[in-house]
Amino acid sequence: MQVSILTLFPEMFPGVLGSSLTGDALEKGLWNLNAINIRDFATDKHKTVDDTPFGGGAGMLMKPDVVEAALLSIPAHQRGKCLYMSPRGRPLTHAMALELADSPALTILCGRYEGVDQRVLDAYDFQEVSIGDYVLTGGELPAMVLLDAVLRLKPGVLGNKATHDEESFYDGLLEYPHYTRPANWLDKQGQTHHTPAVLLSGHHAEIRQWRQNEAEALTAERRPDLWEAYKQRKNNKITGQS
Repeated sequence: MQVSILTLFPEMFPGVLGSSLTGDALEKGLWNLNAINIRDFATDKHKTVDDTPFGGGAGMLMKPDVVEAALLSIPAHQRGKCLYMSPRGRPLTHAMALELADSPALTILCGRYEGVDQRVLDAYDFQEVSIGDYVLTGGELPAMVLLDAVLRLKPGVLGNKATHDEESFYDGLLEYPHYTRPANWLDKQGQTHHTPAVLLSGHHAEIRQWRQNEAEALTAERRPDLWEAYKQRKNNKITGQS
């Protein structure tokens, strides 16, 4: 996958994406990164990339002509889907990550100040994406979050497809709890914590059922929205509805 980042701070990349599994995948060429400094495309002597908004209001807006020039520096066949990280965008979900992982290329625009002139977003069909209902100082961190969610789905990055199949959201449920050695753990407060006996039983069918029950209980408790959607899909499957 070819990834192009339009940013005023290219030195932020690859950042955390250069470490661990995504970093290994970058070194192996499973994805490529091109961090483009938008300021390089400003035409005045002060390298101005922003201006005051028409109609008044606080803050500054990134200029459409400068953003466009930065975007067009990327060959058309390497742009792929164009994304703009924005609190007002479509929420990032696992389903969206799967959709984006199928794209051979992504171009991500990282806004600063009050954002970007709407005209350039419309002209080049940028899809706005949000990582949550809060505001950050820029789009660089959200871009890294999005890319981590997407890149781990690319073949060879995690190495084991079964890892995907058991994660939260894969089947619409939150993931069940995990336990490892020691089976009985004594914490520093003097309390002993036991691993559920079924996980030590060796009965794989019972373990699968326990995990399913735990995933359903956690989802119903913590994410009623996901739980209702899961129940509806399950009911539709039983009744043969699409």
